[in-house]
Amino acid sequence: MGHREDLLEGAKRCLLANGFARTTARDIVKESGTNLASIGYHYGSKDALLAQAYVSLVEDLGDAFEDGGKIESGSEPGSIERFREAWSNIIATMREPGSPWHLSMEVVTMGDRMPEVREHLVRAQREAGRGIIPLFMGGAEEDVRDETVDTLGKFYTTLMSGLIAQWTFDPEGAPTADELTEGLRQVIAQAVRESS
Repeated sequence: MGHREDLLEGAKRCLLANGFARTTARDIVKESGTNLASIGYHYGSKDALLAQAYVSLVEDLGDAFEDGGKIESGSEPGSIERFREAWSNIIATMREPGSPWHLSMEVVTMGDRMPEVREHLVRAQREAGRGIIPLFMGGAEEDVRDETVDTLGKFYTTLMSGLIAQWTFDPEGAPTADELTEGLRQVIAQAVRESS
């Protein structure tokens, strides 16, 4: 690995151990075995590096869903069962020790104090919406249209944000995949009754 990759991996370890606010450039340099000048050369700033490290941590989780075969082959894309399975897999990652999801709440609460991180993650959130759709609906990420990202993608990322918040603040009371699925069933049943 070169300095760029070493910095990214070191920053990921620092984020998991210390979070955004408590990670210093010196921490990253120590963890990565590089030097301070490398951060500016490869990423522009410590905050830009931390933002990229966080995106990479989340992408690693997404890759595990796609490559790990965690969705049973029998569940139909777009089905209630697929909805339950996908949330079950996502929630499982929230239960794991060292889960990176708590970092999302840190970004939200820090708001404008880390503008470079926030700006980078705002841009990445749209692509997260595009990436999460195939997990639930099947198909390929590159085939997801912008209009679908602006509706279904935002729907799923809003559910994800709420779920992350609940798991961060109250893991014992946070919803399970079965509870989320039952809530969806109730919404669908009410919508069907109203349209009849």
